[in-house]
Amino acid sequence: MTIVDSSDAGPYVPGQTTGGPGLPQRRRLVTEIPGPRSRELLARKSSAVARGVGISLPVFTDAAGGGVLVDVDGNSFIDFGTGIAVTGVGNAAPGVVTAVQQQVERYTHTCFMITGYDSYVDVAEALNRLTPGDHDKRTALFNTGAEAVENAVKIARSYTGRPAVIAFDHAYHGRTNLTMALTAKAMPYKSGFGPFAPEIYRAPLSYPYRDGLSGDEAAREAIAMIEKQVGAASVAAVIIEPIQGEGGFIVPAPGFLSALSAWATENGVVFIADEVQTGFARTGAMFASEHEGIVPDLIATAKGIAGGLPLSAVTGRAEIMDAPHVGGLGGTYGGNPVACAAALAAIEAYEHDGLIERAGEIETLMKARLTDLQSRDPRIGDVRGRGAMIAIELVDPLTGEPDAALTAAVAKHSHDNGVVLLTCGTFGNVIRFLPPLSINDALLHDGLDVVAHALEAA
Repeated sequence: MTIVDSSDAGPYVPGQTTGGPGLPQRRRLVTEIPGPRSRELLARKSSAVARGVGISLPVFTDAAGGGVLVDVDGNSFIDFGTGIAVTGVGNAAPGVVTAVQQQVERYTHTCFMITGYDSYVDVAEALNRLTPGDHDKRTALFNTGAEAVENAVKIARSYTGRPAVIAFDHAYHGRTNLTMALTAKAMPYKSGFGPFAPEIYRAPLSYPYRDGLSGDEAAREAIAMIEKQVGAASVAAVIIEPIQGEGGFIVPAPGFLSALSAWATENGVVFIADEVQTGFARTGAMFASEHEGIVPDLIATAKGIAGGLPLSAVTGRAEIMDAPHVGGLGGTYGGNPVACAAALAAIEAYEHDGLIERAGEIETLMKARLTDLQSRDPRIGDVRGRGAMIAIELVDPLTGEPDAALTAAVAKHSHDNGVVLLTCGTFGNVIRFLPPLSINDALLHDGLDVVAHALEAA
């Protein structure tokens, strides 16, 4: 067992640690991982929670904030996961906490479809203003990223009167029936859960590290497949993540997204950007679409939108968004007033606390460290990503084949040594880094040191 920074370890009382940026910003291990209290909770989980709900790092959280997460045994982890890109403003961010507390004291729910409230409209106005393009827009609010994607498809089909939807290799769009059909990876997301929604077709993605194609070349291949196998006249929508998430943080070659967007416009196809993971300053722009200068017809957002509370949205061209009949969009909890209050506070932080610029600083630091590692370790086949959405792809240095076993070993070693680290990729061979934008440089360097040691140990 490795003990880190234990010199000032004192008695620990679960439930009495205050979260937020006031937490000591350091990695600190005082027990083995998982510790005794986490092991007790894991035993309770196994007898109370469905087996299909897994936990990547087998500890239970007591508090979080800044760039750290503290478990119920008093261990402090560097957070390179942020709940899968959710707490970009930092966990328990003061502005979000205050906004939520004030709203809860007023009321927790009415259902916007029954009686309206101003915060729903405020969030819609903010998204209409912030998303790419200066055209007239409308927004509808939901709960999860998958719900936003499903509703984007519904809206596109209503507007065009067409059935087919084009998704891409390595895509991840959610776990509902329709979004599983859009998702490319079978395990653990799709296996055994079919049959899936029909009229979903898959096109090749631009994957520069593996296909060696320019953006224009990759786009021609994708468009040729769509036109030959589906037919443009049948396509309601093309949906794509501007940077792949679960698929491996794949950044398409320059020109790929813009060529697809232009083809969609020419053929009356709705271009949907799934920015559930890439949105809200994560990539060094408010939305990743901005890096390629594209203006989606519809944009699906969630994750970072509300500082950890469940909220999602579809925002887009007014004529497309207004196509469904009155009552055709909605949901009991969609745009819950507590989540809306959190979103307005989070958006305030993204716009005015320098978090977009901070994402760029994180990219510079992380890429410099990881590229240096790559120069000394041929198992790191690729370093890629934008902003605070960075990845390394691990491979067999002789064949270039994906090395999922090495990836799992690096993640396990990092977990055991106090770093929350996530894997991804169709082949399970990508380490993804998703630190909160509130993290300091010292924690970034310390976390990357642990990853470097993990690679050496493996």
